[in-house]
Amino acid sequence: MKRHHKIILGGFSTLIVISLIIIAILLNGVILKQNLENAALDQKISRLQNDTNGKINELATGLIETRQSLNSELVGINQNLNTTNAKLSELKAQAGSDFSEVIKEDLGSIVIIRTLNEQGSGFFVANGYVATNEHVIAGQNSNVSQVIQVITSDNKIHTGTLVGYIKDLDLALIKTDTGYGYLTLQNSSEVNIGEKVVAIGTPEGLSFSATDGIVSAVGRTIQGTIGTYVQTNAQLNPGNSGGPLIDQNGEVIGMNNFKLNNSEGIGFALESDKIKLGVNTISEELMNKTLIN
Repeated sequence: MKRHHKIILGGFSTLIVISLIIIAILLNGVILKQNLENAALDQKISRLQNDTNGKINELATGLIETRQSLNSELVGINQNLNTTNAKLSELKAQAGSDFSEVIKEDLGSIVIIRTLNEQGSGFFVANGYVATNEHVIAGQNSNVSQVIQVITSDNKIHTGTLVGYIKDLDLALIKTDTGYGYLTLQNSSEVNIGEKVVAIGTPEGLSFSATDGIVSAVGRTIQGTIGTYVQTNAQLNPGNSGGPLIDQNGEVIGMNNFKLNNSEGIGFALESDKIKLGVNTISEELMNKTLIN
């Protein structure tokens, strides 16, 4: 090979080596820069993770404190409920042994029914309407009286007008021009044997007298009637007929009707569901309206 060819080849080789060195340097620079950027990114990620963990810890602490506060409030609520239940039990116990407040509230809705020949009891079942026994206004001769007086607990005498009656239920409905409050009828299915009751009426002419007892039986049927009856040991005497048999809540569970002859403590009151049925039957047929919902 000629000399100038060797020089050219040698110079070219040197140029290649130098280029490779430069490329290597540049690559190292790029790699170093990338490493630095990666390190900076790692630091940012680390800071974000630390910040995130810190916020998570703060939230967790807040949730724990909130839960503890709620638990404390729930404890207070439970204590208040226990106190309230204890007071309710005490009030129920008092009501169970004393009907005075119940009678006081109901008395204004209970009346004396007086005709030319008979006297009995009754009570308001709707505004201006009184329910009583049919035999109270019919008397012993079974002739329904057209002269009816309704005497309220404030000793006022009001004129009563017979709306109608159902003899087989021994139930009559009377209208008055008065605005006295009326009693609530209890659902007969909710009446229980053994619960305390009080009968209010006018026994033997003694106005607005009360006798207490218990429910001895429910759902009694009596031959010759279409009613069902609550049996009670509350004393029922002539004059009690048509008055209410009320429970400890002051609601009517029956209409005092009769007792077995020659026996004491076996009285019967027409069940509240039958009272409602009879009153509404009369009012719907004769007045085209329902009185008791």
